Amino acid sequence: YSSSVAMQGTMLGLVVTTGTETFFGKTAKLVESASHVSRFQKAVMAIGRYLIYISLALVAVLVSAEIYRQAPVFQVIEYALILTVASIPVAMPAVLSVTMAVGALALSRMKAIVSRLDSIEEVAGIDVLCSDKTGTLTQNKLTLGEPVSFSDASVQDAVLAAALASPIDDRDAIDLAVVRGLSDEGVLERYSQKKFIPFDPVSKRTEAEIIDPDGALFRVTKGAPQVILDMSTPDADLRRTVEAKVDAFAKQGDRTLGVARSSDGKHWVFLGLLPLFDPPRDDAKDVIADANRHGITVKMVTGDNIAIGKHIAATLGLGGNILSPDALVEGTEEGELDAASVHQIGEADGFAQVTPAHKFAIVKALQKEHHLVGMTGDGVNDAPALSQAEVGIAVSGATDAARSAAALVLTAPGLGVIIHAIEEARRIFERMNSYAIYRITETIRIMVFVVLTILFYNFYPITTVLIILLALLNDLPIVTIAYDNTWLSPVPTQWHMKRVLALASTLGSIGVIETFGLLVIAMHFFGLTRAQLQSLIFLKLVVAGHLTLMVARTRQRFFRPPYPAAVLLAAILGTQSVAAAMVGFGLFVAKIPWVDVGFVWAYALAWIIVEDEAKLIVYRLLSDRQRRGASQRDAELPDNQNVSTVGDQRRIGGP
Repeated sequence: YSSSVAMQGTMLGLVVTTGTETFFGKTAKLVESASHVSRFQKAVMAIGRYLIYISLALVAVLVSAEIYRQAPVFQVIEYALILTVASIPVAMPAVLSVTMAVGALALSRMKAIVSRLDSIEEVAGIDVLCSDKTGTLTQNKLTLGEPVSFSDASVQDAVLAAALASPIDDRDAIDLAVVRGLSDEGVLERYSQKKFIPFDPVSKRTEAEIIDPDGALFRVTKGAPQVILDMSTPDADLRRTVEAKVDAFAKQGDRTLGVARSSDGKHWVFLGLLPLFDPPRDDAKDVIADANRHGITVKMVTGDNIAIGKHIAATLGLGGNILSPDALVEGTEEGELDAASVHQIGEADGFAQVTPAHKFAIVKALQKEHHLVGMTGDGVNDAPALSQAEVGIAVSGATDAARSAAALVLTAPGLGVIIHAIEEARRIFERMNSYAIYRITETIRIMVFVVLTILFYNFYPITTVLIILLALLNDLPIVTIAYDNTWLSPVPTQWHMKRVLALASTLGSIGVIETFGLLVIAMHFFGLTRAQLQSLIFLKLVVAGHLTLMVARTRQRFFRPPYPAAVLLAAILGTQSVAAAMVGFGLFVAKIPWVDVGFVWAYALAWIIVEDEAKLIVYRLLSDRQRRGASQRDAELPDNQNVSTVGDQRRIGGP
């Protein structure tokens, strides 16, 4: 139960010794070993490398051809440099960062604060959520049941001892429930607390040194029943009776405190058991079902015993496979588990009787099963698991240490906050994914077209000034994609780079054919000068670029929901109007007839139908290939390990 007081004491220098090594020394080691690499950084680097390699290869072809034709060297180098700079996605980190920053603001309104921006992309990919029980799945509103006393002590004697073994100030939910169980709370004023040792997750108990009204000194302790019972050196009958009572309370969902008293601090008398009931949150069962519909498996993680864990899990519909990690992670506090233990942890519905080292090992085991893990916690003892998980989640009321280790900090209780945050993160991811496809498409469209035109026609289809203007008109308004309406993925998302590159390369290749076709038509039928042809191509690249974004931003037909946000549509139409005005009125560029401006618009609108159909074909082919791969993997697995449905989609990254 509550460890916040102990953790705060630790920060002030309190050390709880467990044998020859302190618990907090172990925690520090686990925090140091906790690490993972951001998927967002990997994706940005992969996209950047792909575009740079394409750009450098095409520039090399361009420079070689121009030198062979004995073109002016400095002119070739200048054009090659500008073309390279324009094609490299220098704006991509900024656009993606703005998208995540806007998303972080939206998440904060949902009572979920992001500690680092790139964690948003990881929140979108969570497929296993390890949730603590108290305050997240339950209300953390404890009520004291009917205590059971032993050793000739009365029920009130046991309750009084437990109340005296509580801190005087900053009482938590457990301490308050115990104090309220006194028939007269004023009796506490007759005693003075000389010393108090707070709870820690290793000793699993609190202890206080008390002076009674007569001035006599004695000690009281409360905590995990098995710990308190062992301190009392019970006989066999007492042990059987106490264990039977604890099991009976656990089966009805009550957590139990053991209480003992000692006159000398060495010989303890077991006074009784105090059952405490923490009812499930009213929305917990529905939220868990909603998480499952989103492709997220919720695993309960609690320090309570297995019987309590199974009772709560059954009430919330979590499943009955609740394990104690003791046997699985014994002697493996660094989280290195054998394959059998890793598999058992992956198959479990939840875990009971866990320690901080267990949490850390559970996270690492799930990661070995290729899951992207979210882990909740509230104390410094949870820091290793929060740091190791892709998404550490500090729940409402967490300590500063937990917040520092977490990627997501909740300011409202309950699991629903996390699910809402995951939904918003998936929308943010889709916006970033759409921009990535658009950016790659545009680089391929511009670079390949320019190089082919120079090779075949010995003609620069766009000037260096127009290249700079094109980059500005394409990249500046695209920042508004951070506000776009988007599709909500029904399964966890991740960067599926083969799909992104395949779709972008297809759209980019179509764009090359489309632009080359317009150039040929204009050269043979429009009677334009070379400068006017450059203006025409400039307008075409601006118009077609943003129309391609309309195709890339959705997996449906571009004219179906979700429709583009008003701010994105306004930015696109604004830049289109600026480009049209520039070429129509001859501002900074050669003027072309307005009828040609209208033709470019009609031409680009016609080709968007072709691009949209190609997009659907690519998605269909990739989905068929994914399903065939999943079926083949299932055929190679034992019957009880088939994962081709939702579970496999989670690992792959969606349909």
